[in-house]
Amino acid sequence: MVELGVNIDHVATVRQARKTVEPDPVEAALEAQRAGAEGITCHLREDRRHINDEDVRRLSKRIQAKLNFEMAATSEMVAIACEIRPHMAMLVPESRQELTTEGGLDVCAQRSKLSPIVQTLENAGLIVSAFIDAVPDQIDAAAEIGFSVCEVHTGSYAEIFLSPPSTQRTEALAQEIALIQQAGKRIKESGMRFNAGHGLTHANVAPIAAIPGLAELHIGHSIVSRSLLVGMYESVAEMKSKIEQATAQ
Repeated sequence: MVELGVNIDHVATVRQARKTVEPDPVEAALEAQRAGAEGITCHLREDRRHINDEDVRRLSKRIQAKLNFEMAATSEMVAIACEIRPHMAMLVPESRQELTTEGGLDVCAQRSKLSPIVQTLENAGLIVSAFIDAVPDQIDAAAEIGFSVCEVHTGSYAEIFLSPPSTQRTEALAQEIALIQQAGKRIKESGMRFNAGHGLTHANVAPIAAIPGLAELHIGHSIVSRSLLVGMYESVAEMKSKIEQATAQ
């Protein structure tokens, strides 16, 4: 069964809009866990725009679900990851100008920088993941450096899904799913775990969840958005149901 990791960053985004103490992302994480989420994801950005250091420390102490710590490949974040010791550290590209992560990590171009970081995190007992585009060279570079997990960026698929219905849209979606499926096959053949995420919603998750070999999906904005209407427990439960139906079929 494909596992669900719930990204709770945007619970903190709502809190930071008023610079107050609520809603509490840790409480949201506990509710997601209660609804069946196997993991919780948070991204401690360098500018601390949503999740902050104390959030991460509290998450590491209070949740029983697996903690996936998204991080830039910087010495500051490596030190925090080694202190907090989450279940998994996922290296992602990061720009202060972006609203959200805009693409995969360029592992090919950063081999010399990333290799010692991966080694340091592994020596601290962490599973290390690379957030990458569905590109064969990036997968091969990730395997060469020693990543244990590759999470495939599904943002392009999500953008195409939002376009008006047409023959071109149907074909483009099929092509994007095929690319992700091929990437997943290559990741598995390289001995790594195949995860996926970014831009996935209750409406579009099923075709991705049904891809063979997929181990885990990381989904945040859609779940948090839906939770404003129905609550975090129900939003997570609905997403779990969508994933379970897709994998059963």
